[in-house]
Amino acid sequence: MVRRTREDAASLPTTTLCIQISIYSIHVGRGSFRFVQSLDSLVSKQSQPHLQSGRILSLSPFVEDEEMAIKLCCFPKDPLEDVETWSESVDKVLNCKAGQIAFQEFLKSEYSEENILFWLACEEYKKIKIAPEMMSSANRIYSEFVQTEAPKQINIDCGTRENITKNISQPSLTSFDSAQKLIYSLMARDCYPRFLKSDIYQGLLRRTNSR
Repeated sequence: MVRRTREDAASLPTTTLCIQISIYSIHVGRGSFRFVQSLDSLVSKQSQPHLQSGRILSLSPFVEDEEMAIKLCCFPKDPLEDVETWSESVDKVLNCKAGQIAFQEFLKSEYSEENILFWLACEEYKKIKIAPEMMSSANRIYSEFVQTEAPKQINIDCGTRENITKNISQPSLTSFDSAQKLIYSLMARDCYPRFLKSDIYQGLLRRTNSR
């Protein structure tokens, strides 16, 4: 990695600084976990106070891969302070940005990332107030997740899929509600219990408890 001075670091965008964070591996049994090393050579505390090296060390320990570490390290405050509460319900995970990231990484490892991506897309869709934007977003969600042979096709019953297809030309804020509820139930019943037992969650939990 190219070494930079503090002056160089101060002039870099936050995203660039995050990408240049030094990552190293910790081997636990057969699993490999990474967490963020020091930022002392990359960023001054004065120029990027939310990227202090001590803070970064606590943000992204024991994450599955470098991409997840980068996502977590960009939070203005410690995103893992609520990790213990994630075991209370799937809602605690889904209502927390860091929880969404960790859960998405887990689902990606199970090749079912489309579930949370669809659920999140529906949440954003329901916030739309402008009709043309609603039409555009509805068609994007439909083509990406719902239609047969969609690139990230979700697993819903034929009746729900057909009903969405029939009404997609005139979408409403409730167009995807039935499908979203089905996917939520699938994640809560099937994926969430495995997430709690996963290396991703258990690693984050161990690091949080060891502070």
